[in-house]
Amino acid sequence: MERVKPRTLSGFMELLPPKQAQMEKLLSVLRETYARYGFTPLDTPAIEASEVLLAKGGGETEKQIYRFNKGDHDLALRFDLTVPLAKYVALNYGQLTFPFRRYQIGKVWRGERAQRGRFREFYQADIDVIGDGALDILNEAEIPAIIYQTFTRLGLKRFRIRVNNRKVLNGFFALLGLTERAQDVMRTIDKLDKIGPDKVRELLLSECGVDETAADEILRFITVAGTSAEKLQFLEGWRGRNEVFDLGLDELRTVAAYLPEFGVPEENFEIDLTIARGLDYYTGTVYETVMTDHPEIGSVCSGGRYDNLAEYYTNKALPGVGISIGLTRLFYVLQEQGMLSEDVLTAPADVLILPMTDELSGAIALATKLRSAGLRVQLYGEKKKFKAKIAYADKLAIPFVIFLGEDELREGKCSVKDMATGEQQTLTADEAEAMLTAAIAEKNAGAVIREN
Repeated sequence: MERVKPRTLSGFMELLPPKQAQMEKLLSVLRETYARYGFTPLDTPAIEASEVLLAKGGGETEKQIYRFNKGDHDLALRFDLTVPLAKYVALNYGQLTFPFRRYQIGKVWRGERAQRGRFREFYQADIDVIGDGALDILNEAEIPAIIYQTFTRLGLKRFRIRVNNRKVLNGFFALLGLTERAQDVMRTIDKLDKIGPDKVRELLLSECGVDETAADEILRFITVAGTSAEKLQFLEGWRGRNEVFDLGLDELRTVAAYLPEFGVPEENFEIDLTIARGLDYYTGTVYETVMTDHPEIGSVCSGGRYDNLAEYYTNKALPGVGISIGLTRLFYVLQEQGMLSEDVLTAPADVLILPMTDELSGAIALATKLRSAGLRVQLYGEKKKFKAKIAYADKLAIPFVIFLGEDELREGKCSVKDMATGEQQTLTADEAEAMLTAAIAEKNAGAVIREN
């Protein structure tokens, strides 16, 4: 029999058990945080009809999509979680309660060139609030609070949520006579962090058809310095010249005013007029989140307001606001930067029970009792030498081992060893349960991410 060499395709992440455990901890924090804000979990099919996923049109999306035929069906793997959400809301409109708040954490697939930190299969973690005909600005103000709580609970402190409003930009471009070129200009200035102002200016002139005077005015406008309050004051100088601009400025002021009430510290938030978000469907507040010590990573959480989520599936107006975290890329970067905490408990069990006699009833009963208390317990039944059993627990980084020998069984007790300190104590089953529960709770209290 010819054997096939095992391999993982380029652009697909596969983790060893300890790293997968860290990923699961990260996923757990996201789910818990999203749930605290009243978002309901949602899961949509990985495979959809191609015409559903491509309703908006082809372009770059069609080039990257994984598409295939099965019988008479033209099918595709989802490339994001937003289009499936649009389909879901349109399909189930009559059975949903609005505003509809959902979170979804799932894999998506894009057939783009795999490179460092970019994957063909990756997790996205999204939240969206969808309104029926209208959606209050309060929802746009709450999003930064959710971002703040999410990253704080993960262990990050030095990050900044950068906020702008597309109406401000569209109104400003209209004042420069660039309404018809607004989307091209938006996509170009969205590259500012990556390519710098000189290259942006060059692209504005060569690809967007903007003259030199307008290009210089755009760069002066979007790169204005100062605090958020100072930038708002700067924008007030443009008030009264364009209705769309004025509305965007009012919305930006409202979002900024609510943030202290939502518990977002000033150091974690700023108005940044360079934030444009290149996607066409954003219409109001837009967000990007960066780690201040690692600006080279780029945005780790982004999104914004859109006025009609499901226009390709229904004639109902369904405005919304949402954000997305590229979770696989974030995990890769954190791992590369050494920012994943080694203190996080990644073992598959909290305690390993080692029966030291052929009598197993006592070990089984103890395992059952500890599991009922919420502990993760593995009962070791292999016929190996004592040294090999201890080595097994050590390799898996299981924090506690319980020995049950003849003496322990006779006295109705068990010997509990802390594998980190080497300390060993003999306890009753109730005492062991209390001690282990407290110790594991303390070990699980640490954050997933540590800042260097």
